[in-house]
Amino acid sequence: MTVLPLTIHLGPLELTGFGLMMMMAFLMAGWAIQLDLRARGLDEDFAADIIIAGVIGGLVGAKLWYVFLYHDSAMLFRRGGFVWYGGFLGAAAGILLNGWRRRVPPRFTAEICAAPLALGYALGRVGCFLVNDDYGIPTSLPWGMKFPNGLPATTVGNLQAMGVHFPAMTDPNLVVAVHPTEIYETVIMLLVFWWLWRRRDHGHAIGWLFAWYLVFAATERFLVELVRAKDDRLLGPFTLAQGMSVVLILLGAALLYKWRVPAGPQPLPESLRPKEVALRGSA
Repeated sequence: MTVLPLTIHLGPLELTGFGLMMMMAFLMAGWAIQLDLRARGLDEDFAADIIIAGVIGGLVGAKLWYVFLYHDSAMLFRRGGFVWYGGFLGAAAGILLNGWRRRVPPRFTAEICAAPLALGYALGRVGCFLVNDDYGIPTSLPWGMKFPNGLPATTVGNLQAMGVHFPAMTDPNLVVAVHPTEIYETVIMLLVFWWLWRRRDHGHAIGWLFAWYLVFAATERFLVELVRAKDDRLLGPFTLAQGMSVVLILLGAALLYKWRVPAGPQPLPESLRPKEVALRGSA
């Protein structure tokens, strides 16, 4: 199957599938957070604060991580050049800083962001697919896909530059089918979102749900990296993303162990109580 990038031209304006899906990812994640806050009887405006902080922090973090990883400072001012783990760390910093401004405990902020993070990531990977980026190694499976106009194209020469080996004398301009790892990640993370969303009333300590997110998301990323076409295998056969994944899996597992005992109903942040409710409570 041959897949071409999705690009929409509106006069001088060019919209890519990645940009559209990133916008959808943030909007849907914000909507999920808003629903959760509404169910808890808390200020729904906090969802917009989280998304704005996440967008700014995520874009800055993803760009800086790319520049640090590839030593290409020129990408600071170009389209593209984003790395997910940098975006995750940047968004986390921005969201937690915003929570501190609103006097919301970090664990509660992480708790309500757990399932929406999985949803946003799943939709963001659809964007990667639509611009033919972040694909896998060659495959002969029936669902293998060719990206002749990918970022970069799935030619033998480009894949060799990423460490993929081909038989000698293989035409470097030959376009080959690869694993659509973007779709793999979308499907897996939608399942993670479904699992986390159904367990919002888990009864454990606040933050327990986010600990599960760390374990699931990092495990998914570690496994999918096994079939990703990557040129950043800085840890022997393992990529930098896999190294980060191991750290997050261990962190998530430690938090799950710490919060393993059911804790019953947990207090909600007073700073997020709707103003009219807070006024009635103090009357």
